[in-house]
Amino acid sequence: MEVQGKVKMIGETQTFGSNGFRKRELVVTTEEQYPQHILVEFVQDKTDLLNNYKEGQAVKVNINLRGREWVNPQGETKYFNSVQGWRIEALQAGSASGDMPPVPPAEAFEPATDVKEEDHDDLPF
Repeated sequence: MEVQGKVKMIGETQTFGSNGFRKRELVVTTEEQYPQHILVEFVQDKTDLLNNYKEGQAVKVNINLRGREWVNPQGETKYFNSVQGWRIEALQAGSASGDMPPVPPAEAFEPATDVKEEDHDDLPF
């Protein structure tokens, strides 16, 4: 899966526990009718992927959805979801997908001049 949009925020790398678990958060704002602010977590060695990006930059982030179950001390089961990033790439400015060629203007196409009236219904179905 992937998320595309502009970088709203890049957090600092956080380190937890004695095992040195590292996490860094990125917020991507989608560019659609109702923009969404998507929090994406990068963990361990993936935290360094964010070093070359800045706020306002258009990006595409490859993500995995993660879910886990937790039973609290009262015996109630709770479920949590997270969005985990594993790759990020910059998109070209003004491009929704980054790898689509530009569409030529309508005047770049010339009308057909070799149309014959008897060929009007040559479709095979």
